[in-house]
Amino acid sequence: MHRLSAAVSRIQPSATLAMTQRVGELKRAGVDVIGLSAGEPDFNTPDFIKDAAVAAIRNNQTRYTDVHGTPELRAAVAAKFARENALNYADSQIIVGVGGKQVLFNAMAASVDAGDEVIIPAPYWVSYPDIVAYCGGTPVFVAAGAAQNYKMSPEQLEAAITPKSRWLILNSPSNPTGAAYSAAELAALGDVLRRHPHVLILTDDMYEHIWYAPTPFATIAAVCPDLYDRVLTVNGCSKAFSMTGWRIGFAGGPDWLVKAMRNLQSQSTSNPCSVAQAAAVAALNGSHDFLEERNDSFRERRDLVCAMLNDAPGLYCPVPEGAFYVYPDASGCIGKKTPDGEIIGDDVALVDYFLSAARVAAVPGAAFGLSPAFRVSYAASLDLLKEACRRIQRACADLKG
Repeated sequence: MHRLSAAVSRIQPSATLAMTQRVGELKRAGVDVIGLSAGEPDFNTPDFIKDAAVAAIRNNQTRYTDVHGTPELRAAVAAKFARENALNYADSQIIVGVGGKQVLFNAMAASVDAGDEVIIPAPYWVSYPDIVAYCGGTPVFVAAGAAQNYKMSPEQLEAAITPKSRWLILNSPSNPTGAAYSAAELAALGDVLRRHPHVLILTDDMYEHIWYAPTPFATIAAVCPDLYDRVLTVNGCSKAFSMTGWRIGFAGGPDWLVKAMRNLQSQSTSNPCSVAQAAAVAALNGSHDFLEERNDSFRERRDLVCAMLNDAPGLYCPVPEGAFYVYPDASGCIGKKTPDGEIIGDDVALVDYFLSAARVAAVPGAAFGLSPAFRVSYAASLDLLKEACRRIQRACADLKG
């Protein structure tokens, strides 16, 4: 009898990718569905980045590179961390992977054993707990709801730490909520972490440049420099540079950990795509003037979506500080009946109702560990977002009970 490994049996398919696939199938079948489930910018990769990739191909940069990234890209990553985050990493502390997800996976696989606990604030990106579970660790969830703007308090962190705690994962700005920790809020978490030197910190800063708060972006290794040796700072090109398909992520962190991550990568994927790496060098070293215009567009969309969803009966939508998601609390819709008489028992049922009755695709909060809620990506045109929100408003108004 054939069987799967215990490790792979502990994980589930990504709920966000599953919904995006479902939307694609409906569209191919001719259904008028508005998909707000995909976690990628709707802007194209800037031309100067694409030009660098074409030049790399013509210059025959199509061979194997160093497992952990080309020297040129590692230097560009180190320069980015120094320039934008006031973090100084030696070359031995830098790794480039096949997207941020691989970097995260390698970090957990290189450091987590059975019995280790990993603290994950909820709502969380769907892949965090599955990666931890695959590695044999135990995810420890800290619920941070809309009332606290989806951010974990120092008191909650203190209560979650045990002698078995191996990692804390922070994601700011957050997928799925867009919530972002200020420097003061990170400093308060740092005060807790100082009392527990056995806890490592992984900070996922992938949405760093999609930022709306009046205060500058902050990352914990810079805010709390005495924790620097315990922090893995993860970032990448996917969101800021609209390079989701290019699959380039990177990190800076402790030598001992990065060395282990490099070893693991050498026996799995080996190097990231050489052409994508050349494009990433251009992205990191080139002009970032285009980011301001794109953020202005994202901010306008955010404000529209938040206002319209807050006008929908039963929804409460906090205004996020970054990324391109909102995460409306749907408590006021649960327990109500659809026009067909079906009871909305949870946010999975609510999202199914939106898809069938309103032809709008979102992702249920159950996928992100905090219900009842749902995630909407506003990486779409204003006209499309207006129509989607009108449909959701009508669907919510049609609920009775």
